[in-house]
Amino acid sequence: MKMRYFERRKARIEIIPMIDVMLFLLVFFVIVTLQMIPDAGVSLQLPTSSQADTLPHPKFTVNVLPDGTIKVKDQVMTPDQLTAMFQADGAPDKTDLTIATDKTTPFQDFMSVIDAARKAGVSDIGIAAQPAPGAS
Repeated sequence: MKMRYFERRKARIEIIPMIDVMLFLLVFFVIVTLQMIPDAGVSLQLPTSSQADTLPHPKFTVNVLPDGTIKVKDQVMTPDQLTAMFQADGAPDKTDLTIATDKTTPFQDFMSVIDAARKAGVSDIGIAAQPAPGAS
Protein backbone atom coordinates (compact mmCIF):
# COMPACT_ATOMS: atom_id res chain seq x y z
CA MET A 1 0.00 0.00 0.00
CA LYS A 2 1.41 3.26 -1.11
CA MET A 3 1.15 6.29 1.19
CA ARG A 4 -0.24 9.42 -0.23
CA TYR A 5 1.49 12.74 0.22
CA PHE A 6 -0.94 14.24 2.77
CA GLU A 7 -1.60 11.05 4.73
CA ARG A 8 -0.09 10.80 8.16
CA ARG A 9 0.95 7.63 9.90
CA LYS A 10 -0.22 7.24 13.42
CA ALA A 11 2.68 7.54 15.86
CA ARG A 12 3.27 4.56 18.14
CA ILE A 13 4.45 4.94 21.66
CA GLU A 14 6.75 2.12 22.66
CA ILE A 15 5.83 1.41 26.28
CA ILE A 16 8.27 -1.44 27.12
CA PRO A 17 11.49 0.64 26.91
CA MET A 18 9.81 3.38 28.92
CA ILE A 19 8.92 0.86 31.66
CA ASP A 20 12.53 -0.39 31.67
CA VAL A 21 13.87 3.12 32.16
CA MET A 22 11.36 3.89 34.91
CA LEU A 23 12.24 0.68 36.79
CA PHE A 24 15.94 1.47 36.50
CA LEU A 25 15.34 4.97 37.90
CA LEU A 26 13.22 3.56 40.73
CA VAL A 27 15.93 1.06 41.74
CA PHE A 28 18.61 3.75 41.50
CA PHE A 29 16.73 6.17 43.76
CA VAL A 30 15.84 3.46 46.29
CA ILE A 31 19.50 2.45 46.61
CA VAL A 32 20.69 6.06 46.88
CA THR A 33 18.02 6.86 49.47
CA LEU A 34 18.92 3.84 51.60
CA GLN A 35 22.57 4.88 51.59
CA MET A 36 21.64 8.35 52.83
CA ILE A 37 19.76 7.13 55.92
CA PRO A 38 22.13 7.46 58.89
CA ASP A 39 22.38 4.70 61.47
CA ALA A 40 20.55 5.72 64.60
CA GLY A 41 23.13 5.92 67.31
CA VAL A 42 23.55 6.73 70.93
CA SER A 43 25.82 9.53 72.07
CA LEU A 44 28.64 7.81 73.96
CA GLN A 45 32.11 8.92 74.96
CA LEU A 46 34.01 5.78 74.04
CA PRO A 47 37.22 5.02 75.90
CA THR A 48 40.41 5.48 73.88
CA SER A 49 42.91 2.78 72.98
CA SER A 50 46.28 2.99 71.26
CA GLN A 51 45.81 -0.59 70.00
CA ALA A 52 42.25 -0.30 68.59
CA ASP A 53 41.70 -2.28 65.38
CA THR A 54 39.01 -1.75 62.77
CA LEU A 55 36.68 -4.75 62.81
CA PRO A 56 34.13 -5.84 60.20
CA HIS A 57 30.58 -4.55 60.70
CA PRO A 58 29.05 -6.65 63.52
CA LYS A 59 25.64 -8.27 63.37
CA PHE A 60 24.66 -6.64 66.67
CA THR A 61 25.91 -3.51 68.39
CA VAL A 62 24.88 -3.26 72.04
CA ASN A 63 25.10 0.19 73.62
CA VAL A 64 25.46 0.45 77.39
CA LEU A 65 24.59 3.94 78.61
CA PRO A 66 26.17 5.55 81.71
CA ASP A 67 22.99 4.89 83.73
CA GLY A 68 23.18 1.14 82.95
CA THR A 69 20.50 1.13 80.24
CA ILE A 70 21.13 -1.46 77.52
CA LYS A 71 20.07 -0.50 73.98
CA VAL A 72 20.06 -2.49 70.76
CA LYS A 73 18.85 -0.62 67.66
CA ASP A 74 17.14 2.03 69.84
CA GLN A 75 15.28 -0.63 71.87
CA VAL A 76 15.85 -0.74 75.61
CA MET A 77 16.50 -4.31 76.78
CA THR A 78 17.26 -6.22 79.94
CA PRO A 79 20.09 -8.78 80.06
CA ASP A 80 17.50 -11.60 79.89
CA GLN A 81 15.91 -10.09 76.77
CA LEU A 82 19.39 -9.74 75.29
CA THR A 83 20.09 -13.43 75.89
CA ALA A 84 16.75 -14.38 74.30
CA MET A 85 17.49 -12.19 71.27
CA PHE A 86 20.87 -13.85 70.71
CA GLN A 87 19.40 -17.33 71.12
CA ALA A 88 16.59 -16.50 68.66
CA ASP A 89 19.23 -15.47 66.11
CA GLY A 90 19.67 -19.11 65.19
CA ALA A 91 23.44 -19.56 65.41
CA PRO A 92 24.68 -17.62 68.44
CA ASP A 93 28.15 -19.19 68.17
CA LYS A 94 28.55 -17.43 64.78
CA THR A 95 27.06 -14.11 65.91
CA ASP A 96 29.34 -11.07 65.81
CA LEU A 97 28.71 -8.68 68.70
CA THR A 98 30.24 -5.31 69.49
CA ILE A 99 29.66 -3.64 72.84
CA ALA A 100 29.85 0.16 72.89
CA THR A 101 29.87 1.67 76.34
CA ASP A 102 30.51 5.12 77.72
CA LYS A 103 33.76 5.48 79.65
CA THR A 104 31.76 6.50 82.74
CA THR A 105 29.58 3.36 82.70
CA PRO A 106 30.05 1.11 85.74
CA PHE A 107 32.03 -2.01 84.87
CA GLN A 108 29.32 -4.25 86.32
CA ASP A 109 26.80 -3.03 83.71
CA PHE A 110 29.34 -3.80 80.99
CA MET A 111 29.90 -7.28 82.42
CA SER A 112 26.16 -8.00 82.56
CA VAL A 113 26.03 -7.60 78.76
CA ILE A 114 29.00 -9.94 78.32
CA ASP A 115 27.37 -12.46 80.67
CA ALA A 116 24.08 -12.29 78.71
CA ALA A 117 25.95 -12.87 75.44
CA ARG A 118 27.99 -15.77 76.86
CA LYS A 119 24.84 -17.32 78.33
CA ALA A 120 23.32 -17.35 74.81
CA GLY A 121 26.47 -18.91 73.34
CA VAL A 122 27.97 -15.84 71.66
CA SER A 123 31.75 -16.14 71.60
CA ASP A 124 32.80 -13.42 69.14
CA ILE A 125 32.53 -10.25 71.24
CA GLY A 126 34.24 -6.98 70.34
CA ILE A 127 34.57 -3.84 72.42
CA ALA A 128 34.18 -0.45 70.73
CA ALA A 129 36.92 2.09 71.41
CA GLN A 130 38.11 5.37 69.96
CA PRO A 131 41.64 5.38 68.58
CA ALA A 132 43.90 7.38 70.89
CA PRO A 133 45.17 10.67 69.47
CA GLY A 134 48.39 10.00 67.60
CA ALA A 135 47.78 6.23 67.42
CA SER A 136 47.89 4.66 63.97
